[in-house]
Amino acid sequence: MSCPAIEVHQLLKAINVPTLVMQGDDNRVVPCKDAVQAKLLKNSTLEVYPGYPHGMCTTNADLINSDLFALIHS
Repeated sequence: MSCPAIEVHQLLKAINVPTLVMQGDDNRVVPCKDAVQAKLLKNSTLEVYPGYPHGMCTTNADLINSDLFALIHS
């Protein structure tokens, strides 16, 4: 089963709310150098987590959740 091609870059450029792009630098599925989302989102912050893997939201939930709550409350 394949998915239709979607030009996500144009969709990302349309988002203008505060956005936190979270990336682990040990992510082997989506390497950190490929975190182009932060460049395309007008009001974003890129947070790189040293040594964190692709599943960092599960393996490091305490810190990730803390950073998400800080964004929500800012």
